[in-house]
Amino acid sequence: MNRRAALIFYILSVYVVVQFIWWGYHLIELTSEVTQTDARVSKRVAMIIGEGAVFLLLLLLGIWLIRRSIRKELKLSERQNNFLLSVTHELKTPLAANKLYIQTVTKRDLSQQQQNDILNKAIEENTRLERMIDNILNASRLENKALQLEKDLFSLNALLKSISVRFNTILVKDIVKVNCDEGIEIIGDKFMIETVLNNLIENAIKYAGKEQSIELYGSKENGAIRFGVKDLGPGIDKDKRIVVFQKFYRIGNEEVRTQKGSGLGLFIVSELIQMHGATIFCLDNQPTGCNFQINWK
Repeated sequence: MNRRAALIFYILSVYVVVQFIWWGYHLIELTSEVTQTDARVSKRVAMIIGEGAVFLLLLLLGIWLIRRSIRKELKLSERQNNFLLSVTHELKTPLAANKLYIQTVTKRDLSQQQQNDILNKAIEENTRLERMIDNILNASRLENKALQLEKDLFSLNALLKSISVRFNTILVKDIVKVNCDEGIEIIGDKFMIETVLNNLIENAIKYAGKEQSIELYGSKENGAIRFGVKDLGPGIDKDKRIVVFQKFYRIGNEEVRTQKGSGLGLFIVSELIQMHGATIFCLDNQPTGCNFQINWK
């Protein structure tokens, strides 16, 4: 439903309610004289007014529920529009970059080192494109309930270390640190948990930058396992910490946004964690930044 249809609905709703109250007023006024001489008529009028009041309450409740549904649809439509704008840009950027890299290598006389640097950049752009397509496919599978858990027992510490090594190798910087207690084992879908952590790290790099340290942590206290990702970025306002997990949601306006993304990463993270019966929260990090903490059950 577009905004014009919503406006028409609101106008009609106000008109119906006002007309209903106006008719009720005239009914009371018209029958006031009759009820002075006829007790039976007075009783029937009271019954009509009572039924009318119940109907009016039900009407107002229905209008309120429809209004809430309209607002949700408008917000979803806005997020979908942002998603389309973002995806269009995100798909075109790596393709254009790779085209430029290939043309540079084929048309210029470059040293072997220069060629390797350009090809590495092309691989990085291709990897980013591949991750975006994976996110879109995963979001579609989650919506259609097509993803199935394949649970296994694995070491959390080993998983965090392998993820850290991979990202540090890609970034050619040692910024992803691991701070995890030894001996923590998890029963779950290892690939899904790795996808969750990958998305959280990419989100941290996106907003905190490639120069800031990122911590992968894990601990176990009284049988409760907590693990997640901490960054030193600008953080997220408290009123946005729940809605960031909604599908297509991204903070700010897509038309003036400088950060890349599709609005699917944190949605996928939340859905995959819920499939395991666990919970995820966006908390403050000290001294600054975000702490995406997963409470494992």
